[in-house]
Amino acid sequence: MSAMETNLSDLLNKPKVTLAALRGARRIRLRRRDDEDLVLTTAARADQDSAVLGATSRMFVEMMRTSQGRTLVLDVLPATFPWVRYLPAPDVREFSVELVGALGAAVDLDSTAAVAQLLTEWKHTAEVHADPELYAALTADSDEDYGPVPEPGAAA
Repeated sequence: MSAMETNLSDLLNKPKVTLAALRGARRIRLRRRDDEDLVLTTAARADQDSAVLGATSRMFVEMMRTSQGRTLVLDVLPATFPWVRYLPAPDVREFSVELVGALGAAVDLDSTAAVAQLLTEWKHTAEVHADPELYAALTADSDEDYGPVPEPGAAA
């Protein structure tokens, strides 16, 4: 996929030149000094991307409704997500079911945020299973109570 990178200030200072470059690039990544980068694309291209994602997700969800589709998905998950090899078999099945649900919802919501979060969470779960010492530490029974956990962002 063709992408161009430039500074946001280039778009602000030379908008015609910067936008003309978009004709040859699928998208422009606008780097910002003190904030998250932005991506600029045409509405037609964004609509195409959304249509492709929606069609792919719907096809995947429908495929998972068949036993052959579920078997195929379980066979290809390790190639698609190499970290899935560290998950126990029941977790791999649970991951595939949750992924299908999240993809179906992403189409309806027109948002991939939940899918990205699900992938991150399962990848971290696989990281725990891949590290025997970490797994042992997190699954060990302990009679020690460290008290209540403060809310995220609260002062300790």
